[in-house]
Amino acid sequence: MAKRDRRPARRAEVTGTCPCGRGLPYGDCCGRLHRGEAEAPTAEALMRSRYAAFAVGDSEYLLRSWHTRTRPPRLHLDPAQRWTGLEVLGTDRGGLFDSTGTVEFRAHYREGRETGTLTERSRFAREDGRWVYLDDDQG
Repeated sequence: MAKRDRRPARRAEVTGTCPCGRGLPYGDCCGRLHRGEAEAPTAEALMRSRYAAFAVGDSEYLLRSWHTRTRPPRLHLDPAQRWTGLEVLGTDRGGLFDSTGTVEFRAHYREGRETGTLTERSRFAREDGRWVYLDDDQG
């Protein structure tokens, strides 16, 4: 990956509905996690907050919410890529009393005139008591 992205969050998304798809205002939803005011209670909540971080351009949160064993040293977000929708397809574990979990999702994006879809089965684990992104399950 290239240089760390130091752009601030795009304020248009920050003032509206949260990109994670729950229908709440960003500031009351994933914005709380991005600002460090709360922790994700489940693996799905963390995955949604990470999607929202991609949507608003918050690379710092993405790095903070990544497992130390698999986290890259830097993260560059493509400013031309716009995340336009999220579908959670399923979860396995990742609840309040679990230590690991997976979330399968489909994320939609636009890059210029092109649209695309990313489907992933992400693995999450608790690190120091909080949920973090581990990696995607290629198996």
